[in-house]
Amino acid sequence: MNPLRIAKNWISYRRTLNELGNLSSQTLSDIGVSRYEIRNIASRSFR
Repeated sequence: MNPLRIAKNWISYRRTLNELGNLSSQTLSDIGVSRYEIRNIASRSFR
């Protein structure tokens, strides 16, 4: 992978992590995501 792609993927990972982390527990429950799954979901954008 080239450095530019790695940087873009890292930004996407951090953005996803922050956006999901800022949601309320009720909203996460409504979309079927637990707080413990946030990093796993965000890491999919880093691959």
